[in-house]
Amino acid sequence: MRILVIEDDRPLLDAVTTLLKEEAYQVDEADNGPDGLYLAQQRIHDLIVLDVMLPGMSGLSVLSELRSQGVSMPVLLLTARDSVEDRVQGLDGGADDYLVKPFATPELLARIRVLLRRFSLGAPDGELHYGQLTVKCPFMEGYADGVPLKLTLKEYELMEYFLLNREQILTKNQLLDRVWGIDSEAGLGVVDVYVHYLRKKLAPSGCDRFIHTIRGVGYMLKEKS
Repeated sequence: MRILVIEDDRPLLDAVTTLLKEEAYQVDEADNGPDGLYLAQQRIHDLIVLDVMLPGMSGLSVLSELRSQGVSMPVLLLTARDSVEDRVQGLDGGADDYLVKPFATPELLARIRVLLRRFSLGAPDGELHYGQLTVKCPFMEGYADGVPLKLTLKEYELMEYFLLNREQILTKNQLLDRVWGIDSEAGLGVVDVYVHYLRKKLAPSGCDRFIHTIRGVGYMLKEKS
């Protein structure tokens, strides 16, 4: 799972980023509104942790712009404002949850887990299913017809992202940014290579046919043509 943290308080940003990485999440970060909006618009994250007070563009403006563009990933707002009016404004603006600073780290992690379960295509047990395919997110394991696939980390992350976005076209840029990271120096060719590796491991079960090449664009996971 990949999380975007947008927070202008550098010590807090570093602390939250470190905490999430220790919990095995992949993390991207921004310390201002415009940069955070740009990263969120790439649509490669499973959740956004968003501060309300940001330089350049407020968190609520970032949220409003994302929702107007149809970006539906869950958003957890962080703010020092604890009035009912502020909470209502954030939730009415499209936020999915709200956490007031200062907060306890176990509560932050718990709220993140709840949002990820709620929005992971009905996978409260941390498993994603599509046809004969299964990924067990807590263990980073992939299965085809119940048989373990023995995936490498990148192969697993690729398969998980496909299942999270089943029957949706994913561009090579989205796949590269999601699996290798926005700052990766890897070229787009690495996406084709790892899709080939994943198809090869899915082939014994016949599930390699699920990954369709969208010529000139990218790939899509779909059971039927």
